[in-house]
Amino acid sequence: MAEVLIRAELASAGLANRVAVQSAGTGDWHVGEPMDRGARAELARRGLDGSAHRARQISPEWLDRFDLILAADQPNLRSLRMMAAGRRDLIDRIRLLRSFDQKAPEGSQVPDPYGGGQEEFAETGELIAAAAKGLAAQLAGLLAGWSGG
Repeated sequence: MAEVLIRAELASAGLANRVAVQSAGTGDWHVGEPMDRGARAELARRGLDGSAHRARQISPEWLDRFDLILAADQPNLRSLRMMAAGRRDLIDRIRLLRSFDQKAPEGSQVPDPYGGGQEEFAETGELIAAAAKGLAAQLAGLLAGWSGG
């Protein structure tokens, strides 16, 4: 859900062609599988389509490819930081997604609604959407007037 919601917010901010977004899990449990039905339903309720998404697993090589790596929760944040161990330049690029939501307390996480009902997916969608809005605003400020590649 985060990838689709972040892409939508970036598009609204006019940044769709300036920012690359990809999602992956730290584990291999669902690699190759489509998005959970509940997540797709929540995205559809918001007018978004998650049907093309397929689960992937992040690997250490990804850490060098992206300027920012976002984790939904503390366990994934720890896994990503372990992947980047000894690389201070990478550690500083790994953050919790909700750190971009100005209303979220420090250390706030996105709960995993997997196996839950519509209410859990809706709550998770709201938390992600708020963080995506803050992320897009920060990126818009950083990219304003910047034309570098």
